[in-house]
Amino acid sequence: MISIVIAEDQRLLLGALASLLDLEEDMQVVGTAGNGKDAVKLVKLYQPDICIMDIEMPIMNGLEAAEELRGSGSKVMILTTFARPGYFERALKAGANAYLLKDSPSEELATSIRSIMAGKRIYAPELVDEAYTVEENPLTEREKEVLGLIADGKNTKEIASELFITTGTVRNYISVILDKLGVSNRIEAITRFKDKGWFK
Repeated sequence: MISIVIAEDQRLLLGALASLLDLEEDMQVVGTAGNGKDAVKLVKLYQPDICIMDIEMPIMNGLEAAEELRGSGSKVMILTTFARPGYFERALKAGANAYLLKDSPSEELATSIRSIMAGKRIYAPELVDEAYTVEENPLTEREKEVLGLIADGKNTKEIASELFITTGTVRNYISVILDKLGVSNRIEAITRFKDKGWFK
């Protein structure tokens, strides 16, 4: 019997996934969680064969949880709506055994679980294609730092104070960041950076 823990913050989907897998004769869902932190606790408690993990969840996201579970003995399958190369790359580094998209056919899920238990790794084909054409992050470490502080809601003055630079220098950095990312404002810059999976 393959024991499974599922982590998914959309309760309706969580219930549907659990019901679907419980219908399989060789599978049993032993625990469900609404965030990555609870998923890690359940995996440590039940030591399941596999943990199916969404990425964008509260408290701790699926990638952070996968990193924490590395070497736990449980296999990790990322199941997400996000086909972002940066996320895929990070999932690979965390040792995820599978990265599938939620729009995959439901019968594929049980088949994929059995394949993973047989020692295979399964990745959504569109992500594997994109992984070979992944864009390099154009920002320097300092520019990433400035954008990270903008994403945290800090204004120009607060960023200047935190980085011990002048407000004029911060404005220059922001101008360069917008130019490099090909966007017209801070919100677009943060969105583009997130979509590319460059926020680590």
